[in-house]
Amino acid sequence: MSSQKITGLILAGGRAQRMGGIDKGLIPFRGKPLIESAIERLKPQVDTILINANRNITKYAHYGYPVIMDETPDFSGPLAGFSIGLKHCATPYLLTSPCDSPLLPLDLAERMLTKLEAENLDLVYASSEEVNGKVWAQPVFCLMRNTLEHLLNDFLSKGDLKIDHWFKEVFSGTVVFNAPHAFANVNTPQELDALEKISS
Repeated sequence: MSSQKITGLILAGGRAQRMGGIDKGLIPFRGKPLIESAIERLKPQVDTILINANRNITKYAHYGYPVIMDETPDFSGPLAGFSIGLKHCATPYLLTSPCDSPLLPLDLAERMLTKLEAENLDLVYASSEEVNGKVWAQPVFCLMRNTLEHLLNDFLSKGDLKIDHWFKEVFSGTVVFNAPHAFANVNTPQELDALEKISS
């Protein structure tokens, strides 16, 4: 099974400044913490799960998966999570997803792995197509080879934390999903309310 090749990494290490600094993975969504929805949808698609968090470690460890902290200081963003995830990844591929997108596609891993292997890419990220045809990159939903660890660390050592700049350093491609709500995430209380209405 292709899922046996993949480690899932849930990114829960951000500051969540637009949510008032609340740890987003623990915010209630339809009666349970957001991260539980992410785990439920990611678990069937991967061999094992890692959680990248920089606070509330004990609460995240309650879910039974290894909790790994950034090795870079000051909440350095998703690339710091990618880096520590690659360091702990024991499978050929690492699939990343944020903790605050509870409707992530159930075929995310399958479609991204198919493209990566067919085109011999290093990394594949998701994109979403809106009803009006507009396509948006969803770069924190990403499948990468575990061999990218040293390349990523070299990139980070230069002080660049921008995810789109990193994608240009490797052989990357994207898979377009015609499901914009699948990548909806929570950055404000208003977005949380809207997302609960969409999924009800």
